[in-house]
Amino acid sequence: MTAATNDDEEVAATLRAVLVDVLALDPARVARFDESTPLFGALPEFDSMAVAGLLTEIEERLGILIEDHEVDADMMETFGALLTFLRAKALR
Repeated sequence: MTAATNDDEEVAATLRAVLVDVLALDPARVARFDESTPLFGALPEFDSMAVAGLLTEIEERLGILIEDHEVDADMMETFGALLTFLRAKALR
């Protein structure tokens, strides 16, 4: 694992990079994501099969551990919800 980050923007940049790398999304499209952009269930690339890979890559890049009991559809519903969750984990 890498060292945990301490910057809001770094967490957002990491999330965007993971969405591009793991889900093979267009970087320009991901750059336009805002707090209300729907993710899970709205992006065909982000299905139940992609969740584990996405979370594993986020853990590795942010140096955090996401417990199974913390994962639910609400935390992945929008870009903002996932970002809020990740900031809470990475910026402790």
